Amino acid sequence: MKKILLIGIVCFQFTVYAQQDAWVYFNQKENVQASIDNPISILTQQAIDRKNAHGITIDERDVPVNETYITLLKAPETGVTVFAKSKWLNSVYVRGSEEDINALVDDFDFVEAVDFADESLNMLRVDVSEDKFSIENTTISFNYGNAQNQVEMINANALHLQDYTGEGIIVAVLDSGFPNVDTMGAFQRLRDNGDLLDGYDFVGRNDDVYAFTENNHGTKVLSDMAGFIQDQFVGTAPDASYYLFRTEDSASETPAEEAYWVEAAERSDSLGVHIINTSLGYKTYQNTNYSHTDEDLNGSTTFITRGANIANEKGILVVTSAGNSGESGVGAPADATGVLSIAAVDGDGDYATFSSQGSEVQVTQKPDVAARGGAAFVIDDNNDIINNNGTSFSSPIMAGGIASLWQALPNATNEEIKQFVRMSASQYTTPDYFIGYGIPDLQLALDIGLSLQEEEFFQFKVYPNPVADVLNIQIPSANDMTTLRIFDVLGKSVLEQDMTESSSQLDMSSMASGLYIMSFQSGNASKTFKLIKS
Repeated sequence: MKKILLIGIVCFQFTVYAQQDAWVYFNQKENVQASIDNPISILTQQAIDRKNAHGITIDERDVPVNETYITLLKAPETGVTVFAKSKWLNSVYVRGSEEDINALVDDFDFVEAVDFADESLNMLRVDVSEDKFSIENTTISFNYGNAQNQVEMINANALHLQDYTGEGIIVAVLDSGFPNVDTMGAFQRLRDNGDLLDGYDFVGRNDDVYAFTENNHGTKVLSDMAGFIQDQFVGTAPDASYYLFRTEDSASETPAEEAYWVEAAERSDSLGVHIINTSLGYKTYQNTNYSHTDEDLNGSTTFITRGANIANEKGILVVTSAGNSGESGVGAPADATGVLSIAAVDGDGDYATFSSQGSEVQVTQKPDVAARGGAAFVIDDNNDIINNNGTSFSSPIMAGGIASLWQALPNATNEEIKQFVRMSASQYTTPDYFIGYGIPDLQLALDIGLSLQEEEFFQFKVYPNPVADVLNIQIPSANDMTTLRIFDVLGKSVLEQDMTESSSQLDMSSMASGLYIMSFQSGNASKTFKLIKS
């Protein structure tokens, strides 16, 4: 009986690994220039406005993959299955036999190259059954007041006191599923305010991100940003808006999840998202033929890392957990040169030993900064406030804080916001591989940003920005006549007014929401601001 069972296992393994995973890259797209010339055909207006506001070029990478090519690859005679697509990398992720996948290059002239997840095809399979989220398993705690520590540690509470709570900032959460977010009390405020925007399950290919999949990881991650229970728990960005995307298949561990992640990041860009939080990381797969080596984690090699870097180039601020692997090092995409990777500390601000460490393999400082991830407080899908360990939670705590910071500095780019955060951190001049530049002080980051912007704006000040009702305006001097003009994104003048005082207020309550250009003209001097009306 044992011998028969062994043969059955061997045959099963052969059947599984006769199927290979690969990226198939295309050599062209259709209607590229026409799409770029008419960007509303491929992007939302929110995405266009965000790119224009931060000087991000709309280019060929924004043009979708040719769906005709995908349809041809899905034909039964090809022998391959298409799982995901990437417009940024003009590719699809497929599964099939090695022979069938290689045949695509010869059979279709639009296929430029094939990149197998198994780089050697000769390594032996080692079963990896470890639960990647095991370090984060929970224990019930009724000491609800401790949630205050993780907010105060990064001084996000100081931003909240100034009414910077993430309003107007759009966050995409890429995770493993979000059970009960559409019904549980901790997100009632989010739903009532219309800030739970939409979601998609890229693994299951459906719109139901709220069904229970394999775990409640995404729900807990979201809670550290958006959760709100009166007098018991407040996330770091309770008034931001959120898209929820499932890209992690907790039932397995394959490179397909990297492809799902990049696809979700592309959709985030198309929707005008400002921040991506991802509490996921990839290094070791069930089929170790697909696993990444330490050398692969150099900030620019793995598929998901390349996608994360493109997201950064597109103006999105990508925040990711450093990982829970300790000395084994950061995974992908935390290694990406363009992301802000977050280490974990405990409630006293000391390095948490499970937090993944950086190394000289990464060409930029990793991790970047740290927040509480040791015994962090989260809300699970039963609406219970509990303790969890993991950089999965230091990441959203920081991402939400950054959403609140970006609300206060709307003219800043994603690169500037990251730098303000690093500069405010506790060991900015002496970073290490444990907690990077240290624990940020987001009030200090705001002060740094304002001081740098004040120099840049020659003492012209407009605040708050975004503005809901009343805009405060300060100009250097009232000795010279200063004319204020406001234009919409099409260049149409919507307001013109002479400023006779150095400090004044402007009623904006009747102005439609959107992006505007505010111009000051005083003698031969002029200054222009981007203004967001919420």
